[in-house]
Amino acid sequence: MNQVRDKSSHSADVLHSGTEPFASGLLEVPGGHRLYFERCGRPDGLPVVLLHGGPGSGCNTSQRRFFAPDIWHAVLFDQRGSGRSRPAGSITANTTDDLVADLERLREHLAIPAWLVLGGSWGAALALRYAAAHPERVTGLLLRGSFLATARELEWFLEGMRRFVPEAWEAFSAGAPARDAAGLLDWYHRRIHDPDPTVSVPAARAWSAYEGAVMALTDPGAPAPATADESVLARLRVHTHYLTRGCFMPAAGALPAPDRLAGIPVTLVHGRLDFVCPVENALALARRLPHARLRLLDGAGHSQMEPAVARALVDELSLFATTLSEANRP
Repeated sequence: MNQVRDKSSHSADVLHSGTEPFASGLLEVPGGHRLYFERCGRPDGLPVVLLHGGPGSGCNTSQRRFFAPDIWHAVLFDQRGSGRSRPAGSITANTTDDLVADLERLREHLAIPAWLVLGGSWGAALALRYAAAHPERVTGLLLRGSFLATARELEWFLEGMRRFVPEAWEAFSAGAPARDAAGLLDWYHRRIHDPDPTVSVPAARAWSAYEGAVMALTDPGAPAPATADESVLARLRVHTHYLTRGCFMPAAGALPAPDRLAGIPVTLVHGRLDFVCPVENALALARRLPHARLRLLDGAGHSQMEPAVARALVDELSLFATTLSEANRP
């Protein structure tokens, strides 16, 4: 474990500008899904793919700005049922294995031999699964605020967080017949998937408000949660579909077999005050992958847009760019 201590928390905007897509499209994949993807930067730049969080969240325009447009060929895409992919909110043929296969289909569609994989939160778990399945296609892993898809993490978020946001948790759990983590998840899953909008919409609003309260612990300037329109319902339908099924992973979650990732450079970026995906996740990954570089951010939380987290991602992408460019020189 190679640890770098980090205390930076500057508020300056360190993200890049001028990162509008030079191409975008919809990729048809099995199961009736069409995946939205976009390509930013240079067509002949260093390939990198961003895996968004959730499950179900989709990418956003701010994420394009992590990538220096004169260096990277950045690919962003919305996973099944997420964001601009269609059908929105669909859980048909929507599992982790499907997403891993989709990522490989997208790489082949774009004729990219191999790419750096940047994943945050749920995207980090998906990145680990993809790298283990296709290590020869991964030039490196940059993982932020890693989610490992374990039962312990769900218990922490759905029940343990009551210690830090008691008012928000009381509102979140009010009316549930069972207020433990399993009971809350089952109750919300059934309500969010209810065809009656008078049931599903209030449930989606309540879940979204609770998420917002947790995120605001370390990022009080974050925008308020969106209202529960169809896009929010679509996100949470996919989200709860995955969470109620253990994200289609074994009991150990996304922790990889060390030998599968031994030849892949790995950098872990994690806020010490991450209340969504606790810092112990990064420590567990670092123990499992002793060659990984661990960067802990003092005072930072979970959001990729917190200044210290955004700065760390931009810095680490710059380091990867130098390493990959040197490796590609004749």
